[in-house]
Amino acid sequence: MRIWPGSRYPLGAAYDGGGTNFAVFSEVAQRVQLCLFDEAGTETRIDLPEREAFVWHGYLPRVVPGQRYGYRVHGPYEPTAGLRCNPNKLLLDPYAKAIDGQARWHEALFGHRFDDPDAVNDDDSAPYAMRSVVVNPFFDWANDTPLHIPYHRTVIYEAHVKGLTVRHPGIPEDVRGTYSGLAHPVMIEHLRSLGVTAVELMPVHQFVHDGGLTERGLSNYWGYNTIGFFAPHNGYASFHGHGGQVQEFKSMVKALHQAGIEVILDVVYNHTAEGNHLGPTLSFRGLDNAAYYRLVDEDPQYYYDTTGTGNSLNVRHPESLRLIMDSLRYWVTQMHVDGFRFDLASALAREFHEVDRLAAFFDLVNQDPVVSRVKLIAEPWDVGDGGYQVGGFPPLWTEWNGKYRDTVRDLWRGEPDVLGEFAARFAGSPDLYEADGRRPVASINFVTAHDGFTLADLVSYDEKHNDANGEDNRDGESHNRSWNSGAEGPTDDPEIVALRQRRIRSFLATLLLSQGVPMIVHGDELGRTQHGNNNVYCQDNELAWVDWDAAREHAALTRFTAGVTRLRACHPVFRRRRFFHGRPVREGAVEDVAWLHPDGRAMRDEDWSGDTAAPVAVYLNGQGIYERDALGEPILDDSFLLLFNPTADDVTFTLPGPEYGGAWRTVLDTADGCPPAVISATDVPADGKPGGEPGSQVDAAARAVLVLQCPAGQDAEDC
Repeated sequence: MRIWPGSRYPLGAAYDGGGTNFAVFSEVAQRVQLCLFDEAGTETRIDLPEREAFVWHGYLPRVVPGQRYGYRVHGPYEPTAGLRCNPNKLLLDPYAKAIDGQARWHEALFGHRFDDPDAVNDDDSAPYAMRSVVVNPFFDWANDTPLHIPYHRTVIYEAHVKGLTVRHPGIPEDVRGTYSGLAHPVMIEHLRSLGVTAVELMPVHQFVHDGGLTERGLSNYWGYNTIGFFAPHNGYASFHGHGGQVQEFKSMVKALHQAGIEVILDVVYNHTAEGNHLGPTLSFRGLDNAAYYRLVDEDPQYYYDTTGTGNSLNVRHPESLRLIMDSLRYWVTQMHVDGFRFDLASALAREFHEVDRLAAFFDLVNQDPVVSRVKLIAEPWDVGDGGYQVGGFPPLWTEWNGKYRDTVRDLWRGEPDVLGEFAARFAGSPDLYEADGRRPVASINFVTAHDGFTLADLVSYDEKHNDANGEDNRDGESHNRSWNSGAEGPTDDPEIVALRQRRIRSFLATLLLSQGVPMIVHGDELGRTQHGNNNVYCQDNELAWVDWDAAREHAALTRFTAGVTRLRACHPVFRRRRFFHGRPVREGAVEDVAWLHPDGRAMRDEDWSGDTAAPVAVYLNGQGIYERDALGEPILDDSFLLLFNPTADDVTFTLPGPEYGGAWRTVLDTADGCPPAVISATDVPADGKPGGEPGSQVDAAARAVLVLQCPAGQDAEDC
């Protein structure tokens, strides 16, 4: 087969309608062979003829989408010097847009012998390796354009493509657990009814199931084990072969966009699936080990690891940085995604040893005309020294706010001395974000995430129960800040069951009415349980999947969640774009926010701390938002009074004086479980509950949130 010189750009396999250009980076290679595979698996090897700027390239006419391929790299194998080339290992293209198959774990995939790690393993890995696939880049996006939903209007729903849909009875069986399943009308309708504006998908980059897990009959369910940064995971495709997962993923994004829902990807650029020095040789390691991986300076046969997975991507090397940026741009421009959540993002800021907000990665993102315009969410920690960086990321970024999670959990399990920090977290965490010019939306607020207890388990278990993972319950977080409400696990006690449901509603109300951007985990609105397992990373089964049949029992909770998201959407006072000023909007008026003691007076210094859990109220002044709409008109809203009672007893609150408002009406009470009423001056539904006049008293049940509204004479926003 005759090969033409081709071009060094773009990297990867680029089909142009007449043939395919192949280009791959390796500074250390002495020879690179392109390996083509036919339908029977027969391999044809072709030397790439050109090398420019360490990019090996060539063009093959008549090679079309669906062609499976890989690379073999001839070069030095000197592990002690950080060099691990081995032409007997078939390598994936780092820029592959689709990948076929899964790795079949065999000793041939490794560069060493199992019984002698110092011995070179020259067995051919091709029979057990995955294949890169040439894809057709053309797709009819019609009128699909970025939604650009502002952060302050965003409600995020963290979801697993398979786990969310694989048991849904309303989705055809052949597409459950796939991209098509997520795009099915019944799934989209559920998301829309909840008020969700963005789905944050757990990893959909092609990942590998660890050999150790597969030997135990488990798998890498979560997918934080990436091997292809451009390829949609083939296990979530209903159509297999010829790169069909690319078209299916694009169709999913298009359908979600048509429903007004953005797509955010949870991405893992901090490490790859090749593990430590004893891991398999699947791609990067065999191409150019030292370029792609951070090696230990004193002994480069070993990998510098701040991720807990065996390796860290080398963000000090320009080729690794180019890979990351090219991948991000590809997913925005070609796959139309709306943003990214960066797993263990602190690892990307370690050019040397410490986390550095001036790292080259942040500079590249900040100046990039494509990537800088989408949603960028950091998981602001890794497992290295000094890795916990909540509040430490640059202004362009938002962050998973772990301090919000911890504080709200402590509040609702009745911990003492948390009111002061709770006030900061509820207000958007100005102590973390205001000093560097960021706004409340820099805080991605969450109470639960994929990693940890579900919301139902948070109120049902004191301890983790991870025995199914086969690690003697040693894995997973042990300090969960949970409380089982009086019994560990399932119970028939009606009082405990009722208390758990009340606490779930209180968590949801707190989350959705806090300043910042709320994130709900799939199934929390359906009462999903993992039976106390707080680390289902390896459980691709009913333990981790959403049980839609059981969800019928929690229909009231689903309606409640939808009601609170609607309350948030209709009232800008709950989603301010700027932090509270803490002062009156005009002379003679009250401040824009006020924290009040249950007796109706302003909180004093001594009220903020104590040896027991304490109730508190917060007043949100709808006339003190200090913002203007698109036409330059002041944004005004009704005022709200939120009564938080995290104690074990009912508490009587005295409503504040007339300067805070006139007649109050209760629109949400987590004690009774009714969906909140959305009320404006001209829309007062009959089921709105009485609240009271200034100075009157209102009872807040134990472990409950009560929300009262004082209409200000204008309608709520169109929601």
